[in-house]
Amino acid sequence: MYKIEAPTYFYLLIIIPIMIVIFLLVLWWKKSAQRKFADASLLEKLAPNTSTFKSTLKLIVLLLGMFFLIVSLVNPKMGTKLKTVKRQGVDIVFALDVSKSMLAEDIAPNRLEKAKQIITKTIDKLGSDRVGIIIYAGNSYPLLPITTDHAAANMFLQNANPDMVSSQGTDINGALELAKTYYNNDDQTNRFLIIISDGEDHQEETKQVAQNLANEGVKIYTIGVGTESGGPIPLRVNGSMIGYKKDNKGETVITQRKPKVLQGIANAAEGSYIDGNITENPVKQIADVIANAEKNEFETKQFSDYKDQFQWFLAAGLLFLIIDVFFFEKKTKWLKKVDLFNEEKNKN
Repeated sequence: MYKIEAPTYFYLLIIIPIMIVIFLLVLWWKKSAQRKFADASLLEKLAPNTSTFKSTLKLIVLLLGMFFLIVSLVNPKMGTKLKTVKRQGVDIVFALDVSKSMLAEDIAPNRLEKAKQIITKTIDKLGSDRVGIIIYAGNSYPLLPITTDHAAANMFLQNANPDMVSSQGTDINGALELAKTYYNNDDQTNRFLIIISDGEDHQEETKQVAQNLANEGVKIYTIGVGTESGGPIPLRVNGSMIGYKKDNKGETVITQRKPKVLQGIANAAEGSYIDGNITENPVKQIADVIANAEKNEFETKQFSDYKDQFQWFLAAGLLFLIIDVFFFEKKTKWLKKVDLFNEEKNKN
């Protein structure tokens, strides 16, 4: 099992394509200048030791050296042991509404991004608790099974968008049913389901489904995002806005937050409704609830004894740089005799 200590150094890899572009531009400039000076046959006689192939090979060796040096800065580490550890925590499942109405920009930057901020900041405040993520619109899908890997949860969360579901709508009932399959620890007494939505299009029977889930020991908290005055739903193609969603009459659709619907779901499941327009409010309230909840002990497997691997990449990088120093761009006499690159043959 590998992990990266300093992934930000990967940005340095942009140096490699920049150097390739510079090399090609310089090569093009040289060829243009040479053509103005003399024709190809005369240049070959004037500079018989010039080798484009060796110049290219020298660049490749240099780039390989730089690549391995950059990877050494990143410092990949390898876990050498898989051990079972005991942790204490609760199970928390986030059900994120990714319907098109969540793209409304009545709160900045939009409802969906606000919901993601709330989940990310809540996860960052958790300890050893396990988290899972469900996304739903017209259908419900498991985005991430319940896990202790909070970094993976945040990574998967950033990719959540309306295009990930096959149909539009608000299938909260499906999300509630799917949440039941997430709580795979029968000994866990504290289970939480956090629903984040604008409350639009939720069905009345959802309250009964939520109550059934509460009877199984799941506490449901709902977080509403968006304004009650509402806003239009922007339509975008390749990131550029082309207008707003319209109904069958050609009028712009205004989507509104429905707090009463979300309050009803929370009340039916012995939870509570939280206004999510100010990010810190739901984050603090959920964190306080989790902190005061009774923690159950569970086992999980993880790699340990991570050892640095940077030295291998550092050695490879330095080796390629040393080779590059002693690697000449021009033809050498002994290489010319050996004709290692078949350059004489290519001339003929």
